Amino acid sequence: MPDFLSNITPLIVFLSIAAVGFVFLLISLVVGDLFDSLGLETGLDGGADGHALLDSRVISVFVTSFGGFGAIGIQAGLSITASSLLGLGGGIVLGGLVSLFARFLYKQQSSSSVSTAQLVGRTAQVVVSIAPGSLGQVSCRVGEERVEKLARARDNREIKAGATVRVEEVAGDSLIVSPETDVYTRSK
Repeated sequence: MPDFLSNITPLIVFLSIAAVGFVFLLISLVVGDLFDSLGLETGLDGGADGHALLDSRVISVFVTSFGGFGAIGIQAGLSITASSLLGLGGGIVLGGLVSLFARFLYKQQSSSSVSTAQLVGRTAQVVVSIAPGSLGQVSCRVGEERVEKLARARDNREIKAGATVRVEEVAGDSLIVSPETDVYTRSK
């Protein structure tokens, strides 16, 4: 057996495990989930919340914690088995906490995009006059977001800019609108 292998203590083994886990944790913090980056599929996607059960950051925290708590156990005078069990417990607890926190953050994400179907039934303002049988443009506020869409009048009459209309339905990329009040103008 080579001389350098005879000098390896359980403390060095646990610290090496912690160091390897920490390096992978740093890489995954920069790159993102290593499994996704490498195109690997774990098959354990974690369900509908979108956070993987075996996320590389969670595994890195587990490995780092295992090595760290194992080293603490060795320094405290525990046996290799007891230190390994301490490391296992610490890794499961800290890895679980990271997983729960990641799930919490994932659930807090929201989309700022407004679907066209959300505009149906809302009032909007005509910003570009809707000519008879042609398209114009309306602007509608949904929450804090302002959405502008092409629109046509339900009965193909003109609606002047500035008029308030109600969105009745979606037709492809445009909206079908009707005036809130009698704002139709007669074509000359």
